[in-house]
Amino acid sequence: MKTKTILELLTLSSSLYYIARDTKLLDKINTLSEKGKDNINRVLSETQLDENGNELEFADKIILKAHELREELNEKIEELVAKFYKKINVAHLDEIKALNIKLEKLETSVALLEARLNKLES
Repeated sequence: MKTKTILELLTLSSSLYYIARDTKLLDKINTLSEKGKDNINRVLSETQLDENGNELEFADKIILKAHELREELNEKIEELVAKFYKKINVAHLDEIKALNIKLEKLETSVALLEARLNKLES
């Protein structure tokens, strides 16, 4: 009898835990959806004008906002890629070219020094 009661209590407490966790998740989703709704309403309530001074239609506003978001996303991607390259210390093509030019100059200097050394030896 005691084992059955303990199992029932464990089952009940685990069920309550999952229900509470699901409630937190639903509250979080509800909060996010409210914020999203508020942002959409704010964007759509703004009056935006085209080149002729006419107010943009709903679809045009959405297209304009999508374009702005796309630009922001591209900028963020560029920043992240730049950070990634800096983290892994990847040499850029310009740096490689500069190093090659410097190497050529050093080789020329070494050749001149060898020529001077040979001249002094003879």
